Amino acid sequence: MAEIVLGLGTGHASTLGSPPSQVLRVAERDKVDPRIDYAAQLQRVRPGMEAEVGDERMQEHYEACVNGVARLKRVLDEVSPDVMIIIGDDQHEQFLDDNLPMFALFHGDMLPAPPRSPEWVNPADDWRAGDTRDAFPAEPDLANHLLRTLCAEGFDFARTNKLRADIGLGHAFVLPYRKYLPDRMIPMIPLMVNTYFPPNTPTPSRCYALGQALRSGIESWKSDKRVAIMSSGGLSHSIIDEDLDHRTLDALVEKDVETLCSLPVEELIRGTSEIRNWIIGAGAFEPMSMTFVDYVPYYRSPAGTGCGGGFAYWT
Repeated sequence: MAEIVLGLGTGHASTLGSPPSQVLRVAERDKVDPRIDYAAQLQRVRPGMEAEVGDERMQEHYEACVNGVARLKRVLDEVSPDVMIIIGDDQHEQFLDDNLPMFALFHGDMLPAPPRSPEWVNPADDWRAGDTRDAFPAEPDLANHLLRTLCAEGFDFARTNKLRADIGLGHAFVLPYRKYLPDRMIPMIPLMVNTYFPPNTPTPSRCYALGQALRSGIESWKSDKRVAIMSSGGLSHSIIDEDLDHRTLDALVEKDVETLCSLPVEELIRGTSEIRNWIIGAGAFEPMSMTFVDYVPYYRSPAGTGCGGGFAYWT
C-alpha cells in the first residue's frame, strides 16, 4: 500500500519570494485596494509598525523567507517522494461563480502551466523566474482512487480532467511547485478548496476531517509509491494578524485539534482563508511529527498589510 512520507506547509504569496524593493511596489497597490480600508488600518495598527517596514527589518524578513524555502526544499529533495498532492485554493482561476465547488480534484494526465504571468504577479518574482515548463505531470490513478474513497467517506468532490487553457493551473499550485521543484518533475495532484468565496466555504472542522479521510484514502491505494502532501497558502494576509497566525501554528505544533477546528470563520477571509489548507494538512499529518521551521510576518506598509509566512514539515 502507499505511504505518506512527508508533509509540507508553506505560503505561496508572490511577495514571499521577493526582495523589499519589489514588495514595496505591492504596498502601493494596497493603498487603493477596494478590499482594504487603508486609512482605517493606519489608525488601528499596533505601535512600532513603522519600524517593521524599515529597510533593515524588511531585509531580515526577506532573508528569513528565503531560508525557510531553502530548508523545506532540502527536506523535499532528501525524501524524494514519488507523488505530491498540493492542497490549495482556486481563486476564480478554474472555477467561477457559475459553478464553484467546495472541493475538487484533478484526475487528468497533465497539468497545463499558466501561459503567461497574471497581472497580479510581481514581474520580478523568482517563484516563476527561469521556468519554461509549460505542463506538469499528474497521477490519475491515485486521483481516481481518492475520488472514490473520499466520496465514500461523505465528501462530495467535484472532478475535472481538463483545465482552462487560457489560465492553466492556479497559482496556489504552480508557484510552490516551481519554487520547490525547479529542476525536476514529480507527478502532482491539485486538491482544490474553495477557501475564498462564501457561502460554500468549508468549516475548519470539515477541513480537518477531510485531511483525515485523505490520509486513509492514500494509505488504501494499492501502490508502493511514496506520497508527499503540501499545504499551500496563508498564513494571514493581506492584513497580517500575528495573533491568529500564532494560534494556528501553536495548535499545529501541539496537535491541538480543538483549537484548529474552532478557529473563527469570520477571521478566515481573503488570503487568510488559506489557513484552511493547513488545517486539511493537519488532519492528514495527524500521526506524524511536525518540525516548525519559521514564522515570518513580512509587513509591507505602515498599515500592517503584508503576508504572514509559515514554514513547517512533517515526517
